[in-house]
Amino acid sequence: MTTTQPLIVPDFDTDTSGRTLAIICSKGNLDMAYPGLILANSALGEGVTAHLFFTFWGFDLITKSRMRKLKFTPLGNTATHMWQGLGGIPGMTGMATRRMRKAIGSVDVPDVPEFLDQIVASGGHLWGCRMSADMNGLTEADLRDDVEGIISAADFIEKTAGAQLLFI
Repeated sequence: MTTTQPLIVPDFDTDTSGRTLAIICSKGNLDMAYPGLILANSALGEGVTAHLFFTFWGFDLITKSRMRKLKFTPLGNTATHMWQGLGGIPGMTGMATRRMRKAIGSVDVPDVPEFLDQIVASGGHLWGCRMSADMNGLTEADLRDDVEGIISAADFIEKTAGAQLLFI
């Protein structure tokens, strides 16, 4: 005869007060823009403070002239399976980008600029990387108006001391 043990339901501490999530966004292609934005949005929805630091190609997400032109390419992307071999064919990046945008829209996820609007409206913080700005000759005037500043990596570490850190 077997006896069953009562289920043990873990008690996760749901107090999010004082928690901070620091996300370093280093990729500027369409498919890699969303993981950081989704996580920041989710954190804010749970009452967790969210700071996003845009560096290297991730700077494209907050640069006015580029943020609406992010592309998705299957070329060299091992996760694209059947598309990967087709990535070098002219026009494939455009077609893959259109399909990705349609798929994202079909699940009611906004475009990157609108998603960033939503994050800022929910209390999220956007920061540009000083080194990336200098390397690309960009100033705060080139960035979204709601970017709080262009700061060094050391400044970001200081601002987010004790935070959970994600590098994307």
